[in-house]
Amino acid sequence: MAYTHMVLENCQVSPPQGSLPTASLPLTFFDIPWLGDLHVKRLYFYEFPHPTHHFTQTILPTLKNSLSLTLHHFFPLVGNLMCPPPPTKPYILYNNGDSIPLTIAECTINFNHFISNHPRDIIEFDQLVPKLPPIHISNETFVIPLLALQVTILPNSGICIGITYRHVVDGLTSIHFMKLWASIFSGKTCLEKFLPHYDRDVIKDTNGVEAVLLDEYFRMRSSWKDFILGNTNALSIDHVQAKFVLNRSQIEMLKKWIFSQCKNIDNGSSLPKHLSRFVVTCAFTWVCFIKAQDKIGALNSSYVDEVHYFVFPADCRDRLEYPVPKTYFGNCLALCVSEAKKSELVATNGVAVAATAIDRAISELQSGPLKGAERWISDLMNLLKLGCMCTVTGSPSLGFYETDFGWGSPKKVEMVNQQTKNISLTECGDEKGGIEVGLMQTKSAMDTFSSIFEQSLNFLN
Repeated sequence: MAYTHMVLENCQVSPPQGSLPTASLPLTFFDIPWLGDLHVKRLYFYEFPHPTHHFTQTILPTLKNSLSLTLHHFFPLVGNLMCPPPPTKPYILYNNGDSIPLTIAECTINFNHFISNHPRDIIEFDQLVPKLPPIHISNETFVIPLLALQVTILPNSGICIGITYRHVVDGLTSIHFMKLWASIFSGKTCLEKFLPHYDRDVIKDTNGVEAVLLDEYFRMRSSWKDFILGNTNALSIDHVQAKFVLNRSQIEMLKKWIFSQCKNIDNGSSLPKHLSRFVVTCAFTWVCFIKAQDKIGALNSSYVDEVHYFVFPADCRDRLEYPVPKTYFGNCLALCVSEAKKSELVATNGVAVAATAIDRAISELQSGPLKGAERWISDLMNLLKLGCMCTVTGSPSLGFYETDFGWGSPKKVEMVNQQTKNISLTECGDEKGGIEVGLMQTKSAMDTFSSIFEQSLNFLN
């Protein structure tokens, strides 16, 4: 597809001058597993039927000013993650005068092309994704920038707001940042529900998890110089990204089918307790993913009893024995791991098997969200070595489509996937109760997955 992409302005935005002193923010054990070069890329597409000059002259000044005010409240994101050599714990440092990069660009790709669900070249999305400043080393300390933003005008049709942030915050915190910015820009009141809570004392490390995770972190940090500084995050030009939608009626149909199939598993002794839209969507997608990978020869076809893992984060703010505010700034995620044999997942009742496995992980989470927390890093490293893992980012409960800058709800929210074994989840923008599943694959692998996804839905019908 022929198109042009032009950067109109590169600028730096900071909190209002002199409004904040230099400050540091300690991390908790919830943050440690996510340290390093882990980052999230998200794009919000809005209808905006105006030319570029209208945006730059009438919208951009207010957008910058409202961003500055938002950064005043979310000042740690303007700073850097500081990772000194052991035994000093990593922390976030904001220096008075720090700023974040904001890129203003113009792109001539058709707006409807971006907001559709069909496979689109990952290179096209990359033009819209803001680039984080490079990591550098100062006095043996890794200095890691945390946030970058980009606003891209698609003339006479739309606006794309892109955010890239490092995982010193989880999805809920990043959503609160975007919603506060949108609210300040559009002049809305009731901002309190998005203002971050910084008190680290609300997180209690009663089991000594932090010391164990810090040990693991320092071991990983010893290899950062070669891994992180040499990482160019190069994109594969033959990869595409697509979205697959399960609407509310399809999800209800899946729930009924899974429940009926589970009656035949272990004589009905393991009926799922948490057959939510999240569980059924993940189960269905996991099975379609395994079948597609098997069909293209990406799995060990000779070993049918090979165990596969489905890994997803779970917000712990309302699951701990002590209260944690909904607007707590940082990470407050537990790591949940489901497992099932390949032979079971590709069987006729594979979706029911997957749902039961995911349900079991959720039951373990509810019985003790911090059980095994000291193994979060080591478990994840072991699963990465095995390779038989599918991971989840995002959640349909975060309210991505409620981020309104005054132009209406986003027409599409895209989590730009960086791994082929990762799926992203958002609520459906077109229908309440539905879920959008995002996936990045090679073109041929995506065709295979799409075919299996559609055939499986038709089979259930």
